[in-house]
Amino acid sequence: MRLVFLGPPGSGKGTQAKILAEKMNLKHISTGDVLRNAVKNGTELGNKAKQFMDAGDLVPDNVILGMIKEILQKDRDGFIFDGFPRTAAQAEGLGTLMEEIGIGIDSAINLAVNDQEVMKRLTGRFFCQKCGTDFNVNTRPPKVEGICDKCGGNLGQRDDDKTEVISNRLNVYREKTKPVEDYYRSHNLLKDIDGTQSFEQVTDSILEVVS
Repeated sequence: MRLVFLGPPGSGKGTQAKILAEKMNLKHISTGDVLRNAVKNGTELGNKAKQFMDAGDLVPDNVILGMIKEILQKDRDGFIFDGFPRTAAQAEGLGTLMEEIGIGIDSAINLAVNDQEVMKRLTGRFFCQKCGTDFNVNTRPPKVEGICDKCGGNLGQRDDDKTEVISNRLNVYREKTKPVEDYYRSHNLLKDIDGTQSFEQVTDSILEVVS
């Protein structure tokens, strides 16, 4: 089984991808991890990527696709892409790459969550500034507002979980990543999942459409 996980920030696609990978014995491929490992290991492509990352620039598609190709040549049987492809151009490049290797994507799982729900989920996230424990006022609130249950430290909010930043992230998602949905829909591979269901229901829904 070869899957792509799509969805806006806060849709839960990363967590669901990890759970499904474990349940179905698939390799979980996060492009963020791929980049960090390649840089850490000092590979040729990793060194190229580092030049762009150090300059604060986006890593070009051809470099990322080169890293993906190296992984797929070793793990072609079963995997889940999490956070990739991010643009229609990357989706097309991945399709070409997989054709060369002789494999293809079975399904693109799209976790559909509206902007209001995304805003509610992400603005509700807090973390302990002392021990790092995560809380969410909607799903896992602290016993005492603003105080960590574990160590008594003060809770804070990450910069990228603030309203104005989330709004920008959603705009970027619609502009850059939404066309990826259209790409996989045009290839009859897109499977829409209601991401506003309970966590367990989302997992069950995904398993139902891929089984």
